[in-house]
Amino acid sequence: MTPIADFMMWLATLPRWQTLVVIVLASVLAARAVQVGGDALIRALTARIEGEVDDVALQTVHPALYLSALLAGAYFARAPLALDAALDADVAAVVVSALVLVWMATLVRLGRRVSRTITAAETTTAERSVVPVFQNVWSAGVIALSSFALLRVWNYDVTPLLASAGILGIVLGFAARDTIANFFGSIALYFDGTYKVGDYIVTENGDRGRVEDVSIRSTTIRTRDDVLVTLPNSVLNSARVINESGPKRERRIRIPVGIAYASDLDHVEETLLAVAAAESLVQERPSPRVRFREFGDSAIETELLVWVADPVLRGRATHLLLKAVHAGLRDADIGIPFPQREVHIVGDNPLGSPTGEGVTATVDADGGTDVAGHDVPGAD
Repeated sequence: MTPIADFMMWLATLPRWQTLVVIVLASVLAARAVQVGGDALIRALTARIEGEVDDVALQTVHPALYLSALLAGAYFARAPLALDAALDADVAAVVVSALVLVWMATLVRLGRRVSRTITAAETTTAERSVVPVFQNVWSAGVIALSSFALLRVWNYDVTPLLASAGILGIVLGFAARDTIANFFGSIALYFDGTYKVGDYIVTENGDRGRVEDVSIRSTTIRTRDDVLVTLPNSVLNSARVINESGPKRERRIRIPVGIAYASDLDHVEETLLAVAAAESLVQERPSPRVRFREFGDSAIETELLVWVADPVLRGRATHLLLKAVHAGLRDADIGIPFPQREVHIVGDNPLGSPTGEGVTATVDADGGTDVAGHDVPGAD
């Protein structure tokens, strides 16, 4: 036989008042052992685990453990008292209800303390805004389950409540479907790590800016025009979002330029690389590159590829590099051609030609005049 079975048989041989005293003393000693031993165990565990969350969790749960030992003693003390069946059932219900309330309060307090500990730590603002959401969901779930347990302890039929709750849930689901979609969208964005506060993102509709806030319902970004744009999380969760700040904040920018066909391409490459090396916003690593892309209609299509330290510098770096590339190519006597067209006009005495022969005129892409300086009809 087990030691517990031997102990119970020994209790059965004692008078009722002695059995009651033994049960009460055993529960008190068990509670004291949990209290003292738990303190030592908490100190040993928290010293090995980094962070403060484990300290808060163990210290919050600890009091409920030795209170549970005392309530267990009260529950088993009913037997030697030989109470009336109805009274005995009521006493058992009171003790179990007290146990449920103790753990309900403990778990709710645990959620709040862990939430405060996480948000007080040096974490991102996105985490600080999302953590309270989980804390509220945790508290609501604990209270709902505890209420259900209390009703069962007191023999209340919860079937009508469950049916009503199901109908109410359907009604609320239809009424607040956008809010629910945004809520789960924020959770998905958080766990996916799509972006965080401080990142530069580009949305599917072309909005680009720094993420200022990530809340339960929406995400707020500040555009380059210093305008705050609020976007629902449900939309962002299903849309294409480009995070320009990840995985690293360095961004590559492209400076396209057309080079005249008569140019020495090696000289062009050296000139463009020298321009990039002279610009302070350009990163040395990765190093700038020049790529000749294709033979265009009027020029050899070329790109200068450079890296900048942060997405916010893209606009400024592009502006400075365009100016520097234009000046560098001009100083190096490298032409930047523009589209031109030859217009052949055939007819009787076109443009007042004394010979009546066809006239050839060169027109730039924006319209212009012929070689002789006459206005070209239809050039606009």
